[in-house]
Amino acid sequence: MLAPNKMRVLEISNLQKSFLTPDRKRHDVVNVSDFFLEEHAHVALRGESGSGKTTFLNLIAGILKPDSGRVAVAGREMSALPEPERDRLRATAIGYIFQTFNLLQGYTCLENVLVGMSFGHGVDREKARRLLDRVGLRDHQNHYPRQLSTGQQQRVAVARALANQPKLVLADEPTGNLDSANAREVLALIRETCRENGAALLLVSHDREALGQFEQIEDFQKFNNNASNDPVVDHL
Repeated sequence: MLAPNKMRVLEISNLQKSFLTPDRKRHDVVNVSDFFLEEHAHVALRGESGSGKTTFLNLIAGILKPDSGRVAVAGREMSALPEPERDRLRATAIGYIFQTFNLLQGYTCLENVLVGMSFGHGVDREKARRLLDRVGLRDHQNHYPRQLSTGQQQRVAVARALANQPKLVLADEPTGNLDSANAREVLALIRETCRENGAALLLVSHDREALGQFEQIEDFQKFNNNASNDPVVDHL
């Protein structure tokens, strides 16, 4: 049930996506009848590798087009937009934190954040510097990704994801390449900075330690490929 005075930043209905296997058989990857996320909510999706979680996030972000169904982000129907408008909505309303960081190797930390801004509301160098300072990289803004540790690279990815003040942040196994200490620190940072920026957070993971930091956890496999059941919410 929607909480009083809460808006839905994400709404999904009857979302389907399948791919052809090498032997030309159709493989259903995502089949979600109903899912929504309220503004400011922090929700973790639990699911094993290969269960379709990344495809689900890419459908939400408009990186992939669904075979059918509806995805609405910040009140706009992502799935119905032409590609240029999908790109614009993704740049302004969604921040995406990738497991593999997806940093531009030929650009400094600061430039990586500025490039992210250039696709959204516009470049603000001072704001980019403040974001990098906030994620603990004040003295590394002119470093290149190859000069950073794995944990520091993920911090740049967090700053870039928040650069355009998105309504929704998607995090795809964001601690998957980090050791346990860095994973806890980065995950806490993601949640703190999302709260500070007023962004809802949807994180997918199969790591129990990462999931254990969330109060609201949904089992992806219980509502994917099972249109008759509503999402089940666990509280740890």
